[in-house]
Amino acid sequence: MYEERASRLSGAVVWRRTPENPANPSARPVLVLPDGCMDLLWSEGRLLVAGPDTRAYVPDGPPRRWAGVRFHPGTAPAALGVPAHELRDRRVELADLWPAAEVRRLGGRVAAAADPATALEEIALERSPAPDPALRRLVAALDAGRPVAATADELGLGARQLHRRCLTAFGYGPKTLARILRMQRALTLAGAGVPLAETAARAGYADQPHLARDVRELAGRTLGELLGDR
Repeated sequence: MYEERASRLSGAVVWRRTPENPANPSARPVLVLPDGCMDLLWSEGRLLVAGPDTRAYVPDGPPRRWAGVRFHPGTAPAALGVPAHELRDRRVELADLWPAAEVRRLGGRVAAAADPATALEEIALERSPAPDPALRRLVAALDAGRPVAATADELGLGARQLHRRCLTAFGYGPKTLARILRMQRALTLAGAGVPLAETAARAGYADQPHLARDVRELAGRTLGELLGDR
């Protein structure tokens, strides 16, 4: 079972996942889709970081409990102290990024908490500086379907400047970010019952086949399969 709530950290989400049948090793693994975000994770006594994905991620091993804080796109690197591109398509131990003694202390704090997800949220709140307004505007513009070049002009950035800032904040360039955000828009629309041809048009695709190809490339499954999973 998966549940989430809005975090006290601006734009972030606090979430929990509990296996519905942990004794069933053949249960279909949960597919984690690219969404432009990074997560601070807790599972079975371990603190980890999920870097930005450019493709669907399938957790290995048996189903287990997870708690996490999903940062608003572009905000995790400032809290973690590491550029996003160094964590692209990776899951790493927090101790690989922060001093081991500090991670042990934080791990003990989360383990002792009545709710590990809330404890993670408190750590994220303590570590996160004020969000960069330019990055917020960038995400908002691309999520609204604005062209990358027009967005760069509106922010007063050259193409190379924008690309460098995106690598640090998101782990990849602005075109990849725009593509991932577009897929998420399409999944939200289609999941709400909007016909696929209309979903493609409203999300910013050339047509329905374009939508189908893009989803398959990013998610590794068809749109129908993803909607069925949801």
